[in-house]
Amino acid sequence: MLSLIGLVGGLVLLIVLTIRGMNLFIAAPLCALIVALTNHIPMFVGDTNFVETYMSGFTGFIASWFFMFLLGALFGKFMEDTGAADSVARWIIDKLGFKQAVLAVVMACAILTYGGVSLFVVAFSVYPMALSLFKDANLPRRFIPATMAFGSVTFTMTSAGSPEIQNWIPIKYLGTSPFAAWEVSLVVAVFMACFGYWWLKRMIGKAVANGEHFEARETDPEIPERDYPHPITGLIPLLVVLVLSFLLHDALGHMALIVALTGGVLSLMAINFSHFHDLPKAVNLGTTGALVAIGNTAAVVGFGAIAKNTEAFQQTVEIMTHIPGNELIGAAIAVSVIAGLTGSASGGQAIVLPLVGPHYLDRGVEPEELHRIVAISSGALDSLPHNGYVVTTIRAICQETHKAAYGSVAALTVIVPLIGLAMAIALFSIF
Repeated sequence: MLSLIGLVGGLVLLIVLTIRGMNLFIAAPLCALIVALTNHIPMFVGDTNFVETYMSGFTGFIASWFFMFLLGALFGKFMEDTGAADSVARWIIDKLGFKQAVLAVVMACAILTYGGVSLFVVAFSVYPMALSLFKDANLPRRFIPATMAFGSVTFTMTSAGSPEIQNWIPIKYLGTSPFAAWEVSLVVAVFMACFGYWWLKRMIGKAVANGEHFEARETDPEIPERDYPHPITGLIPLLVVLVLSFLLHDALGHMALIVALTGGVLSLMAINFSHFHDLPKAVNLGTTGALVAIGNTAAVVGFGAIAKNTEAFQQTVEIMTHIPGNELIGAAIAVSVIAGLTGSASGGQAIVLPLVGPHYLDRGVEPEELHRIVAISSGALDSLPHNGYVVTTIRAICQETHKAAYGSVAALTVIVPLIGLAMAIALFSIF
């Protein structure tokens, strides 16, 4: 009982402290320590001790993703400093009108995500353009995180055909393909896209009606009017990242992003070198931003590493993977809960699938149906406030607070996917 209280209490405290804006380098290890002490995990000695377990999660994430974060942050800062992001944003506004600024950001994120670009990198890459679009359209900037998250982690990340890891992990355990149950996936994706976009526009419209508007900050880039390059010079580097990531994904996995982002950064520098406003400053800000972003995320990953080594977590996994009744509902609940506890969609799948996969397949569940349910369910409760992508996007990239931005993020990345999940289960039950 103490183990469970410690696990749940530590997670709730982490969520509360995150929402209140406490520094994650303090909040995450502090909450992890509470979990460790209530689960009798020793501080310094033993095969599983607090310091080594927490730091293995922390450093492991940095080792895997450092270059992607660094190159992604530099790419975003270069888009800002050259004026390429502003140029693209103004071109979109001229062609589509101010009312389509939100749609432009959503579509940019969706295209990059479905093209195989990492979610974190999409956020770094699209933010400069999103900031310019929201500024030109005079929309409240606190909705930028929700707009980018909606385009990245809902109707694209877990849909059939997506090259994101959340759609590929089930293949290893179920023997399916990335296009598993594509018919149902298509219906659910279209619903989530339409309903989510309507809800997003409604939230922004209500805020504007209440007098909210875009508020500039001293940290926002100021590029002289004469420095704006042609809009195509901002689109070409984005296409370079998208094409290289798509072509190299199968051969190199997520390492393809290093090549893709390097190509994007180099092409941006080559095309717009004369338009740099302050290159050394852009490099410094990009590097610092990358370190803050990956550090915040790694701090939360460290908490997850401690949580996964507790008795309560193992018991929770055991209970979740043996839920009686409809197998698809059971799988959905299991993946959702574990993804929520770990703050990771891919982590939830990797923990649950080795257990529920063979169990449900032996009971006659269609592999393709199970694949799609597992993928969609992993993308719901994973987006709680302590999720690495949520923390990075809200705090490090958009420089917002959870109090201001997380409500709309939760609506679009937790509630909308849960509705889509229920729809998928219903469709599989009917047909």
